[in-house]
Amino acid sequence: MTDPAGFLAVDSGGSGLRVVVGTVGRGATARRESREPVRTGDRGIDPGHFMEQLVPMVRALMAEAGADRLDAAAVGAAGMASLGDALRAELPDALGREFGIGRVALAADAVTAYVGALGPRRGAVVAAGTGLIAIGTDLTNWRRADGWGHLLGDCGSGAWIGRAGLEAALRAYDGRPGGSAGLLARAGELFGPVRGLPGKLYPRPDRPAVLASFAPQVAACADGDPVAADILRAAARHMADSAAAVCPTTGEPQVALTGGLFKMGDPLVVPLQEELAKRLPAARTVPAAGDPLDGSVRIATDLATDALTLPSDEAMLCVVNGKGD
Repeated sequence: MTDPAGFLAVDSGGSGLRVVVGTVGRGATARRESREPVRTGDRGIDPGHFMEQLVPMVRALMAEAGADRLDAAAVGAAGMASLGDALRAELPDALGREFGIGRVALAADAVTAYVGALGPRRGAVVAAGTGLIAIGTDLTNWRRADGWGHLLGDCGSGAWIGRAGLEAALRAYDGRPGGSAGLLARAGELFGPVRGLPGKLYPRPDRPAVLASFAPQVAACADGDPVAADILRAAARHMADSAAAVCPTTGEPQVALTGGLFKMGDPLVVPLQEELAKRLPAARTVPAAGDPLDGSVRIATDLATDALTLPSDEAMLCVVNGKGD
């Protein structure tokens, strides 16, 4: 009997690397993670730094999983669509040389979020955390909406909600219309005197995350504070706009929500469900089955068994052969 096909699945994001090695039939049997994000430089995502972290993790995981060989790999990475040229050019050969992997799927993290949430089905996924992106497919093409960052977009995201909440706090501080005394009090508790907020916020390289840290305070105020509630309703409308922009228009597509922002619960999710029902009456909202790492595992497993049916796209999802046998 031949050994079962082994696979490698990777989720690379702003908090580091999550890596799984498994075998077809037994699933994901060994996991590790690194808290060091892969560097991004002039060439985009740095393939050398990626492999520097990945190689020792994978060797340890292969031993732990009892996998003698790896047939396929799926790598999902934040920034792959716009910053992944060097990864696409170098990673397949590097994985082939190090591990003999013959087939590699390189995916944007929005794609792995989609597959983790819905699998290979028609529909749309809204992935919301500090930022926000919507992605959809009719199983022929991929469509994406937003994901443009906190200065130009990410409308409805944690950073967007946090910024709107802090604006309402500063309006209350100034005595302008549209302010919220409740949000002003919470801003003072979290950041100190609000007159010093610009100096604390603007120079920060992690400004989106700092803004997003105030989003839970907006949700906590929403019951009884109409300004906070209106911010979340506006966020829900933005999310529904993005979902409608990418969702297939025929049949009964599925829509799923994924990402840490939805841990805020009913204050955000209830108005979002209402907006989705208005914008996408033919769609069925379903719970997300899994996260982006689960999506990478599904893509890697399907690739190893020649069962991958998702549409190919140079920026969003491409499959290439490792040549360094």
